[in-house]
Amino acid sequence: MDLSYSDFELFGLPQRFTQERAEIDARWKELQREAHPDRFAAQGGAAQRVALQWSVRINEAYQRLKDPLRRAAYLCELLGAPIDAHSNTAMPGAFLMEQMDWREALDEADSEDELDALSERVLTRRREMLARIGQLLDAENDPKAAAQQVRALMFIERFAEDVEGRLAQLGQ
Repeated sequence: MDLSYSDFELFGLPQRFTQERAEIDARWKELQREAHPDRFAAQGGAAQRVALQWSVRINEAYQRLKDPLRRAAYLCELLGAPIDAHSNTAMPGAFLMEQMDWREALDEADSEDELDALSERVLTRRREMLARIGQLLDAENDPKAAAQQVRALMFIERFAEDVEGRLAQLGQ
């Protein structure tokens, strides 16, 4: 193994957005078994430290690959279209209007049923966006457009957390 490998190379996976979670999980377990520091106890402290570095690297890659949003952002960066979420916040007008509508619905929601309905709308939109990101990255080879979708999905993820927070408040 080489520390300069991409996460996909490290895990022996094709460099694409669409991945099977079970395959990512299985490969992670295999890699962790191979790199576990205890396997290198007889080789001394230096070998164990290297194994620990590998274990950390494997875990970092696993965290990126298992999460569709993080995987998409990582893949966009690998393909030359960094997300730059802190400096590039431009969004299409229709998307901003949708966000404003959702925010208003969240502010006005006063029941668990209303919040559940809003949450379902958000989850549906999330699934649609993930499918579109997959299309842009895997079929159309358009990482720049995918990066725009990833930035929008980051907004949606934060909003979904706000909805969950309101649901938790109602449940208290």
